[in-house]
Amino acid sequence: MRKADPELDAYAARHLLSPGEAPKLARRDPADIFPHVSHADAREAAEAAVAELDRLQYLLFADRGRSLLIVLQGLDAAGKDGTIRHVFSGMNPQGVRVAAFKQPTPEEAAHDFLWRAHRVAPARGEVVIFNRSHYEDVLVVRVHDLVPEPVWRTRYDAINAFEAGLAANGTRILKFFLHISPEEQLARFAARLEDPARRWKISESDYTERLLWDRYLEAYEDALWRTGTEAAPWYVIPSDHKWYRNLAVAQIIAAALREMDLSVPPVTVDLDDIRQRYHAAKARQK
Repeated sequence: MRKADPELDAYAARHLLSPGEAPKLARRDPADIFPHVSHADAREAAEAAVAELDRLQYLLFADRGRSLLIVLQGLDAAGKDGTIRHVFSGMNPQGVRVAAFKQPTPEEAAHDFLWRAHRVAPARGEVVIFNRSHYEDVLVVRVHDLVPEPVWRTRYDAINAFEAGLAANGTRILKFFLHISPEEQLARFAARLEDPARRWKISESDYTERLLWDRYLEAYEDALWRTGTEAAPWYVIPSDHKWYRNLAVAQIIAAALREMDLSVPPVTVDLDDIRQRYHAAKARQK
């Protein structure tokens, strides 16, 4: 069992899915902002969380013994890109990668469905964010009947085994479902239409996929229920308010990194010898 962390508990108590717990997404408020009352009320906490992530990522990079995998899933306009842009803005790009999961390329389609996920999984010392992920292969393929049901149903066990293997190799896994209401999604689509800088993000599928909203929620509920484990838990993050979404994700990640008890590695050189070389070099410059 992981050690309890007060900062983690403050948000996880509301958003963490315990292993085997039914998500019941219809009963979860996408506009929840507890324990805050406004964006202004949370601004200081959000800034502190992002700064803390910068410090902790440095320790993870220096430690080189473990890694962190963040999985972001959600319906269109739930804020996967925005979460990446805001939550990870303070981290050093040297130790952070984003892997976007789009329609499989011919090379990816020629392998098993987890091949493309495994090849971009984090190395020791890295933070990797999956923008969408291997879960597309039990979501989109199910909703659009791209593979037979017996095929996608077997994938839950394969996903659990894959994530258990990563965890056993030192990867901490945090999975976030960004929970948005259909009303807020439509409002965000409208805002994109009015913003010349964001119109490029609009596609015909944005509106056709809305017709499949209930089928997507059913697929998500099954996926969250069947793949939420102690080693790779799911968090259902209310995402109608972007600022709360960012804050909750940042706080949970920071607390998880603190739990890892990271530290800088011991010195492996003779410091006295290095100092002597430094002073000798300085003396020669005079």
